[in-house]
Amino acid sequence: MNATNRTVVVTGIGATTPLGGDSASTWEGLTAGRSGVSALEQEWAAELPVRIAGQIAVDPSGIIPRPQARKLDRSAQFALIAAREAWADAGFEGPAGENGVVDPDRLGAVIASGIGGVTTLLDAYDVLKEKGVRRVSPHTVPMLMPNSPAANVGMEVGARAGVHTPVSACASGSEAVGYAVEMIRTGRADVVVAGGTEAAIHPLPIAAFANMMAMSKNNDDPQGASRPYDTDRNGFVMGEGAGVVVLESAEHAAARGARVYCEVLGQGISADSHHITQPEPSGRGVSAALQNLLDATDLKPSEIVHINAHATSTPQGDVAEIKALRKVFGDDVDHMAISGTKSMTGHLLGGAGGVETVATVLALHHRLAPPTINIDNLDPEVDADVVRGEARALPGGTISALNNSFGFGGHNVVLAFRRS
Repeated sequence: MNATNRTVVVTGIGATTPLGGDSASTWEGLTAGRSGVSALEQEWAAELPVRIAGQIAVDPSGIIPRPQARKLDRSAQFALIAAREAWADAGFEGPAGENGVVDPDRLGAVIASGIGGVTTLLDAYDVLKEKGVRRVSPHTVPMLMPNSPAANVGMEVGARAGVHTPVSACASGSEAVGYAVEMIRTGRADVVVAGGTEAAIHPLPIAAFANMMAMSKNNDDPQGASRPYDTDRNGFVMGEGAGVVVLESAEHAAARGARVYCEVLGQGISADSHHITQPEPSGRGVSAALQNLLDATDLKPSEIVHINAHATSTPQGDVAEIKALRKVFGDDVDHMAISGTKSMTGHLLGGAGGVETVATVLALHHRLAPPTINIDNLDPEVDADVVRGEARALPGGTISALNNSFGFGGHNVVLAFRRS
């Protein structure tokens, strides 16, 4: 099919996060303003400078059968759990080709990870050192590959139109959703399962992030450590999990009578080309991504009522994002309800964009913006309407929302959604 500019809609959502084992429990935690961050009780964490994280609420060991789980990195396990929920939520039973609804040659999968199977790699190296070559699992390579989550989700649903793995640090999950939109718009697929996953709670990544002064060391107050926009914020808190959506052409969804959450308007992408870890201070790259989004869609700033901000709780990044919003949208920022959901989930790295896409879709669906918790003193440079205290109702009628994701290396991705 040679099609362009087809309307893309969200028909299914799934998640497993520090707040809950599915999208419903995650959404309940977000709107209740509940933190999913806790102390790391594992023995290996005792000597680390950071001993807190947003650990998964429901361990996959009780969901994925042990024979299958032994062949999957945790990042792939998370992705499968979220994808299965999203697939079922979209109304599909069984893989494409068997359910008689989706043509497998018209089905894609785009599941991102910022780091991939890092725990598999590091654990396998420990086995090599301590027990020798013969004890290294033959499943190690297919487990540690960054494309392992995408490949396993693709096989699960029977996707043959293409299976892809964008890797752009903490923007990976959102870039996956944007890539999936383009697959549908350009006619490569009718349905795409898309999102992000990450499982990097391990002593080496934590030590490395801590030594670059990127993470909060507020070990005495785990639930209060992730505090976007607060004057005392001092770094992000690592989280783990996955968020997945089912995207579909509007025609395909209508033909099968699918329930539609919202429309995906499009994406804006840019790169800072400034520093490998630090955001460009003025927000130039973010501004470019926002402007690219406006140029590529019929979205008007006056219609945007909600933003799920990147808001990692770092001193520079939080302010740069607000500066960019103000530069592009001007006074319209005043009526945009801004939520920093990482205050509750922690930062899921490559999985963040997937989980926050689910949160943005649900915010529109329920017309409710989650709060940003742990703001005791709002930074005076945060010149915007940050939702605090409790969730806030969004207006009726046709409204739009953004999901912002930015990553090390200067990757910037903005996704836009609309509902009537």
